[in-house]
Amino acid sequence: MKVIFSRFVAILILVIPGLIACYGFIQMKTATFDYFAAFGNDAVIPKFSWLTFIVGFILFAVGIGFIGGWIFFRDRKHNYVAPRFKKKRPRPNV
Repeated sequence: MKVIFSRFVAILILVIPGLIACYGFIQMKTATFDYFAAFGNDAVIPKFSWLTFIVGFILFAVGIGFIGGWIFFRDRKHNYVAPRFKKKRPRPNV
């Protein structure tokens, strides 16, 4: 039972940043779409909502950065990365 619970927690640790990244992407998309959609309405002056876009970008970057970092360190542990990304070992003093 402990193994199932620990795997469930591990999945949640990866799903939550993914959902945060999705929400950030949707915020950026909404801000951009609302700006371009306002050009069709002559009653309003189109203005870009920078705060929504920047918050969305930050959420997107944090979510993608977390998932990318997790994949990178997992691959580094299993020696799947290129030699330039492997951990540097100090040279032995001779």
